[in-house]
Amino acid sequence: MELFKYMETYDYEQMVVCQDKQSGLKAIVVIHDTTLGPALGGTRMWTYNTEADAFEDALRLARGMTYKNAAAGLNLGGGKTVIIGDPKKDKNEEMFRAFGRYIQGLNGRYITAEDVGTTVEDMDIIYQETPFVTGVSPAFGSSGNPSPVTAYGVYRGMKAAANEAFGTDSLEGKVIAVQGVGHVAYNLCRHLNEEGAQLIVTDINKEAVDRVVEEFGAKAVDPDEIYGVECDIFAPCALGAIINDQTIGQIKAKVIAGAANNQLRETRHGDAIHEMGIIYAPDYVINAGGVINVADELNGYNRDRAMKKVETIYDNIAKVIEISKRDGIPTYLAADRLAEERIERMRNSRSQFLLNERHILSSRTR
Repeated sequence: MELFKYMETYDYEQMVVCQDKQSGLKAIVVIHDTTLGPALGGTRMWTYNTEADAFEDALRLARGMTYKNAAAGLNLGGGKTVIIGDPKKDKNEEMFRAFGRYIQGLNGRYITAEDVGTTVEDMDIIYQETPFVTGVSPAFGSSGNPSPVTAYGVYRGMKAAANEAFGTDSLEGKVIAVQGVGHVAYNLCRHLNEEGAQLIVTDINKEAVDRVVEEFGAKAVDPDEIYGVECDIFAPCALGAIINDQTIGQIKAKVIAGAANNQLRETRHGDAIHEMGIIYAPDYVINAGGVINVADELNGYNRDRAMKKVETIYDNIAKVIEISKRDGIPTYLAADRLAEERIERMRNSRSQFLLNERHILSSRTR
């Protein structure tokens, strides 16, 4: 990878490479864009095959957070950290203390959070060195488990997509196929059941399926059958890349709206479902409830305020659909355009983010 060429192409601001020999810390912090505010993005710990893979992942993820935060209407930019190492074997307190000091040295330009391979307990250790971390234990002002909040945001976004497809946002009587019924999808099913939707569900975890069948009267099908069931809405809430050459031809739904990340295997699959007339709610817009929730912690967490912000996911999906129709483009591209237009509107009135005493983090104490 030609690092500077890549960073110039996608207009990255900063990359910080951190190491601490004693603890074994090898971290890459990437700040993509701070036009809207400090860069918020989690810390991922992974056993990368090569250092080049780690750099590429950090860059890709940081840029994705810029779009996610902008589309969610947050006054936050995008960033990400990857730590090279096995999260099951290589963690120690010294590692996260050292990493926390590196974050503190960025003076608020980057705020981290939990991600793949890291935990609330890891964030608590980082918090001993810097206030620029979210998703810590409730004792430190955390919002707790984000799954119910993410689910509520998906529910709101699904209603907006349904309004476009069916002329009403009511989900009563709609048949909704939910792929994966983990923590987020279980809570999504609860909202759907309360509104009177009919649920068809699948998961490789039989206990999770049985729970939803028993509590919400859902019909269970085998994992391979979920794509082709007769339904109004398909909600992918498990693995990514499930909209692909093998599945597109099976889908009978008029709406695709779910919590899973990276649902399109390739961008051409987004083009294909657009041509089929399916209303697709882009994943990073509809599943932004979690990041909206943790972002509220930066102001001193208030659940009512956070949930009101999560409700605006309905409006954000509606805006994506409006841009899609306005510009004649698929919704996955319209989501990018929504984020880009918001950043551009702010660019003339804000330069790169600089911390000042009145910033939102000033109210937090360590």
